[in-house]
This record gives sequence, structure tokens and C-alpha cells, in this order.
Amino acid sequence: MSTALIICYIERIKFMSLNLNLQFLLTALFIICFMFSILINYIMLRFAQTLGVRGRNENEVRWNPEVKPSLGGISFYLVFLVAFIFAILLPHQQEGFNVQVVGILLAATLSFLMGLADDAFNTQPLLKFLTQIFCGLIVIISGLSIQIFENQFLNYFLTVLWVVGMMNSLNMLDNMDGVATIVSIVACFFVVMLNLAASNTTGYPTVLSLGVLGALSGFLVYNFHPAKMFMGDTGSQFLGLFLAVMGISHGWNTPTTVWIGEFPFSNFLVIALVFMLPLCDTATVVINRLRSGNSPFVGGKDHTTHHLYFKGLNEKKITVLFFVLGFIAIVLAYLMVMRFSWFVFYTSLFYFLFVFVALYLNTILKKK
Repeated sequence: MSTALIICYIERIKFMSLNLNLQFLLTALFIICFMFSILINYIMLRFAQTLGVRGRNENEVRWNPEVKPSLGGISFYLVFLVAFIFAILLPHQQEGFNVQVVGILLAATLSFLMGLADDAFNTQPLLKFLTQIFCGLIVIISGLSIQIFENQFLNYFLTVLWVVGMMNSLNMLDNMDGVATIVSIVACFFVVMLNLAASNTTGYPTVLSLGVLGALSGFLVYNFHPAKMFMGDTGSQFLGLFLAVMGISHGWNTPTTVWIGEFPFSNFLVIALVFMLPLCDTATVVINRLRSGNSPFVGGKDHTTHHLYFKGLNEKKITVLFFVLGFIAIVLAYLMVMRFSWFVFYTSLFYFLFVFVALYLNTILKKK
């Protein structure tokens, strides 16, 4: 055997060993975050029963009439910090510590604090809206923004609109036990799956998404119907911001194949698939409330999940249904990015339209 072959063989063994070590570290990270999430939520559920229970004496429209603590968002943020530290200490870090990551940390912290204040003191909607805009601006200043237009102002405007929209969409979807949690799990899994396929195993998106995935999985133990606790605005605002940021780099700005004029249509379709359920639910609620002359910003029992319940599905079946619909969607989105074909494109487009139309019609067709 020649010296060159021996060296090549040794390098291959080193590469395989490195990959195995990284896979072990990432698996360990998920398990640690999952167990840490269960532990944190258990401790808070046992010793902190008052946060987020302001609805006791208020005329607030809630699906679940029981008063339960909104503690889940605290565990999300704490586990996120664990994953952030892990990402910094992870060996063979390819991206290094950059401004974008600092921006994600600052925006995530601000969204968490705003949600925490809302759960504790019921803050004014205007203050909440302005804080969401500021979160979007932090993301832009850090150097991360949607890049689909030649005009940079339009890119920045769409970025802020996307961040604010996702933070509110996930907040609106948090209307039934386990639904927002399971939808967020599916979205995080897509980000992890896409990065692993691209061999970006040590990148910040992979590590942070894996950490949040572990946090969500641990929280689901307490949030699945019948829920013992809710995520509250603390959780929905943090998750909305985090998923919006991941959506920019893993949906909006992915290399595109299909253009309609100057618009990258396949990017829109990938985003629509990954965030299909919160987008469909928000669009349905806004359309129906405007049609009936009501404000889209006032809560009510008119979401897609509620109408599925009115048609005979219980909370557990609705959660499982949303998981199945979301999982099929991210598989199609993954194929759109990694193994594009026109069959996948048209199948994805049909699937999104079918789910949206089916969920929307279910809200306007009356049960006999």
C-alpha cells in the first residue's frame, strides 16, 4: 500500500471519528435540553403557580376555562441559553462568534422579557407591537434580513413585517393544548434536518434549533391535553421571534429555482410549507373577522382548531392532526430545497392550497 493511500485512509478515519463525535455531542445536547426542560417546568409548576393567571377576574376569551400558570416560555429561554453556551464551546465551530448571533440573542431576550411582562402585568397592545418592531430592527441591524428584492428598503420592511407577523401568528395559534408547541417542534425539526443534510452540524442554527427542539419536547410533556401549564406570551413571543429568524436563513434566503417575474416563488412556497399552520390559521381568522365586521385583534373561539373541535375532533386528535399536516409540509419543503423537481414543486403547491382551503372551508361550513 502506497504512502498516499495510507494517508488518505488515516484522514478518512479521522473524518469519520470527528463526525461520530459531533453526532454524539448533538445527541447529548438534545437529551440534556429535553431533560432540563422537564426539570425546569416541573419545578416551576410545583413552586410558581401564579405567573400568567391574571385571567382569574378578567373577561378574557380563552378556549380552556381553567386557570393555569403560563410558565413554559421561561423554560424555553433558559434552555435556549444553555444551547447558546454549548454552541460557543462546541469544538470545530465553523462560523465563529458573529454579530448576527449576538443580534439573535438580543432580539430573543427582548421578546422573552416583553412576553414575560405581558403574562405578569397584561401590557398594552401598542407597547407589545412596538417591541415586536424593535425586535425586527435588532435582527436587521445585526446583518440578517430577507434578501429577495433589489430595493434594500423593501427587504428591510418585509423582514420587520415577517418578524412581527410570526410573533403574532404563533401567539394566535396558542389557543388549544399542545397545538402551538407541536407546530414549533415541526418547524425546528425542519431547520435541524436541513442543516444536517448540508453538513452544517456545528453551525449556530443547528445547535440553537436543536436546543429549542429539546425545550419544546420537554414542555410538551406538560402542555399536551389535558395541559398542566401554558406557554403564555412569554413562550409564544420568544418562539415567534426565534422561528422567524430561522425562517429568514432557511426559507426566504435559500437558493431559489422558480421565479415569477422578479419574485422567487419557490422561496415563498418553502416558507408557506414550513409555517403553513400558523399562516393558515391567522389568515383564516383575519378573513372571517373582517367579513363579519369584527376586529381581527380581538380574541375569540373562531380559530381553525376551534372549528375542528366543533365538527367532532377532540383536543388530542387536533394536535395529532396538526403534527401530521405539518410534518408532511416540512418533508415537501426539505425536498424543495435539497432535491428540487417540478413534481415536488407542483405537489407542494397543491398540498398547501388543499390544506388552506380545507381548514378555511371548515370554518364557514356549518355542521348539520
